[in-house]
Amino acid sequence: MPLTENIKTKLKALPDEPGCYLMRDRDGKIIYVGKAASLRKRVRSYFRQHTKRTAQPKIRSLISSIADFDIVVLKSEAEAILTEGKLIKEYRPHYNTLWKDDKRFVMIRVDVQHPFPTIGKCRIKKKDGAAYFGPYTSGMAAKVAVEFLERRFGLRRCRPREPDADTYKHCSNDIIANCSAPCVGKVTQEEYRLRVEDACAFLRGERMEMLKELRAEMETAALEHRFEDAAALRDMLLHLHHAVKEKAKVRKSPKMKQAEARLGLKELKKQLKLTAEPRVIECFDISNISGTNSVASMVCSVDGVPYPNRYRRFRIKTVEGADDPRSMAEVVRRRYSRLQRENKPMPELVMVDGGITQLRAAKAELLALGLDDLPIVGLAKRYEEVVWDYESNSGNLVLPRHSDGLTVVTRLRDEAHRFAITYHRDLRRQRIMESRLDEIPGIGNAKKEMLLKHFGSIVRLSRATVEQIAEAPGIGTKTAELIRSELDKK
Repeated sequence: MPLTENIKTKLKALPDEPGCYLMRDRDGKIIYVGKAASLRKRVRSYFRQHTKRTAQPKIRSLISSIADFDIVVLKSEAEAILTEGKLIKEYRPHYNTLWKDDKRFVMIRVDVQHPFPTIGKCRIKKKDGAAYFGPYTSGMAAKVAVEFLERRFGLRRCRPREPDADTYKHCSNDIIANCSAPCVGKVTQEEYRLRVEDACAFLRGERMEMLKELRAEMETAALEHRFEDAAALRDMLLHLHHAVKEKAKVRKSPKMKQAEARLGLKELKKQLKLTAEPRVIECFDISNISGTNSVASMVCSVDGVPYPNRYRRFRIKTVEGADDPRSMAEVVRRRYSRLQRENKPMPELVMVDGGITQLRAAKAELLALGLDDLPIVGLAKRYEEVVWDYESNSGNLVLPRHSDGLTVVTRLRDEAHRFAITYHRDLRRQRIMESRLDEIPGIGNAKKEMLLKHFGSIVRLSRATVEQIAEAPGIGTKTAELIRSELDKK
């Protein structure tokens, strides 16, 4: 089947960035969801003649069904993996389901309610009182973390709920696997549970000194020419770092967060050459899928900690298509012109998610508003660099890795991205639900607008009973039943 002009145009515009792609059939239905480290290379590969000739039959069947596609640009391949799984669960595309590609990611489970808890891997989170960590994009990282914690803290591997002397008769884990053997009283229940708590603390990122100890062991082994031992420790260190730093949910006490945040603000003041600590920072991000339903988010931190009460979200009104710089300019103009009109205080620092192009577009709007002295920077995706646009500063600023200043800006940037994606997903679901109304016989634009006006939103309409829908002007019982039936479809 020859390529349509629409597909040719989209193929030319594909970015060389990580993300997800959604293949659609002639009816616009999503039939396959995939991920890619490079959307340009991966999506284009489907439409090459060589692929159509040599691919497996199931791939050729998919290709012959593709009439259109959309993309979601993301910040990393790891994020693409997680987003792919969420999209598959949301849309249940035919080919993903056919190939049993349901993407359940590995989690680490600690059965903290048992007298002598064990630690293990799972793929389904249940409401069973256990502690769950993850999900992890790397199953190997989770496996290494479980084995490391079992050995490091002497956690048992046997299955009985309450192991005893009979269990010990058939077990040698205290000899070969460093088990603390609570079954025969080598440690008390209280001592064992302290070990479990330390293991959970490590998974939360609160025992990072253990990684430093492993690194020291690795360096010692290398100096002593025990290169196989050093290589094994290096691989373990990499997997543990991935498990703890990237995917474990870090939960620190509010006081600790606040103390680190204040240190981060002091560092930002020094590194960015600000006149005062940026107590209030506002950060912007743009989200769209193939240029449709473009939205923006603005999140705010106060004293270095995200402050949800000040979050704002915007629908892009003046820009068509995927044009992030112009979209960024629009929301910056709308945000700060409104603060000027309402005579409200400005933030001490403005941050945009993106490189020099987005930064210059935003800065031009601030200059047009007379806000020349309002500090503004960008945060580039690659290498987490702070992007400048000042004559006195040449080149990007790379904040020290794991520094408190970098933590403040990356946490806020990630929060802006999450908030924008959530808003975009809500609008997309609303659009899909509204489109179902168009497919119902007798429901035209006028009645659809009347229904939305009567109920206030598509969400409220979706929750209404047949009797409540029938009460809307111009809607009878039969039409209400059709509407209810359509909205009940997944």
